[in-house]
Amino acid sequence: MLEQPRRRFNNLALFGIAALVAGRGQSASAQTVAEFAALLAAPHRRPGNVERDRFRHPAETLAFFGLRPESVVVEILPGSAGYYLEILAPYLREHGRYVAASRDPTAPANYLDDHRKLLERLKAEPALYDRVEVTEFLADRHRIAADASADFVLTFRNLHNWIERGEVEGALRSFHRALKPGGILGVVDHRGRTDQSQEAQMKSGYVRQDYAVAVIEKAGFALAGSSEVNANPKDGKDHPEGVWTLPPTYRLKDVDRTKYQAIGESDRFTLKFVAR
Repeated sequence: MLEQPRRRFNNLALFGIAALVAGRGQSASAQTVAEFAALLAAPHRRPGNVERDRFRHPAETLAFFGLRPESVVVEILPGSAGYYLEILAPYLREHGRYVAASRDPTAPANYLDDHRKLLERLKAEPALYDRVEVTEFLADRHRIAADASADFVLTFRNLHNWIERGEVEGALRSFHRALKPGGILGVVDHRGRTDQSQEAQMKSGYVRQDYAVAVIEKAGFALAGSSEVNANPKDGKDHPEGVWTLPPTYRLKDVDRTKYQAIGESDRFTLKFVAR
């Protein structure tokens, strides 16, 4: 009995987003933080994701990367929580294209379960997600999109995993192959300490910014800009369980929870690269 009101609510939200996009023209200069911020108020967003906006700064991050409503955007491993999925899929629905590069069938069971939940979510909310394309991703084993078809490839807090597993070079090859010449790779990840080697802090989930830039540029990208929008000077990066000590994971559960809550989510670099 609640299905019809929910669908009508989502349709109203989509109408508002479409009107916003239509009124802003095609100029990239019109893509302001305020316009992206308006999308964050859409009623379909999950409360847990909304709560994280103050740490993840999605409006500022997307504006920095330079997305436009007609862009072809591939997000790497959006997961069933769908933080950026909720924003990007409706934003790109009418004039652009959103591709969710999700799990490979050989992934561990917990990852495949999350992939299944993502597919169920897309099916359950067609007014928002009926045009989302889902592809497979695992290093360079698959094509995440047709060659030279994407304007943007975006990855959030994944780089540290690929470095640890020895998959980062393959992943970057996959991204480069999918991007058009001059396309943008947007990367956000936990920023590591400069007084320790990358190897020394690998298990903590942090990545040295200079290390990340070097690895990505070696793969055929040029650094086009960096932003401090996701910086957190409160993060001392010396936590017992690494980045997972902090919210939203709280790996220590209730131990010193108030302390880590006051710190907030990890300090992060936000980098924009151009495919050469």
